[in-house]
Amino acid sequence: MKNSIQGRSLISIADLSKEEILTILKKADEIKKKTPKELLKGKILASCFFEPSTRTRLSFEAAMIRLGGNVIGFSDSTSTSAQKGESLHDAIKVIGHYADVLVFRHPKDGSARVASEATNKPVLNAGDGINQHPTQTLLDLFTIKECQGKLKGLNIAFIGDLKNGRTVHSLSLASAHFDMRLFFVSPSQLGLPDEISHVLKKQGIKFSFHPTLEEVISKADILYMTRMQSERLNPSEREKFKETLILTEGMLSKAKKNMRVLHPLPRVNEIEATVDKTPHAYYFQQAENGLYVRMALLSLIL
Repeated sequence: MKNSIQGRSLISIADLSKEEILTILKKADEIKKKTPKELLKGKILASCFFEPSTRTRLSFEAAMIRLGGNVIGFSDSTSTSAQKGESLHDAIKVIGHYADVLVFRHPKDGSARVASEATNKPVLNAGDGINQHPTQTLLDLFTIKECQGKLKGLNIAFIGDLKNGRTVHSLSLASAHFDMRLFFVSPSQLGLPDEISHVLKKQGIKFSFHPTLEEVISKADILYMTRMQSERLNPSEREKFKETLILTEGMLSKAKKNMRVLHPLPRVNEIEATVDKTPHAYYFQQAENGLYVRMALLSLIL
């Protein structure tokens, strides 16, 4: 069967069809069971992180190395010629001559699309502002399928800063493929952006908005917790929302037995540490799955 993902950039989760998403998840499952050796020997990944990252950057770099490839790049824009006034277009055009694939993170919305237009090499969006984070969505879907045994027809509750949380934007849009029922829990000022709501309505996705965790915890198959995006909030907002929507161990008494808690991490204070010891906690396994999903994506693209 022809690999339709080969040589392509991934800027938005909407760039992938349902069949392509399932192909990536199947490949990730195969890789998790048995890692292929030296599959990408001689290939180079450029890790272009203009914004801080731990899991995304390191899992991409580890994925490339485990597949036999090499990594170049930077983890801080202050070490690049952006400090000298170089345009993003020029920087990516040059880096594209050095590598076979570029992994790109940047604080500005839409910057990943700009980067992809500057080079003929595949660009993988590792987060552009509050816009999208499609590879996180792929690992989220892989993890949901792993812990629930399916994707279709599940109840997913998204908790936290839904306005600025790009992982929520991408995963909620991907849910259209799998007939999921969505619950959005946030302070009203940090609710889901209207443009995402409009797309969900157009796609016929059932969703509702709620102010408290208690309203949805008994209905959810997945609680998708997220942190307050403090770097995108002003000081008064940071203070106002820092203690809102915290998951405690006691709340889990109302949860379904099969309910699992996911979080794209980093966690700040929105999940109490005592939750880690419960069978509902699945966020560290989720982070590990990022390695296998990104190995699958790199192997299919290259």
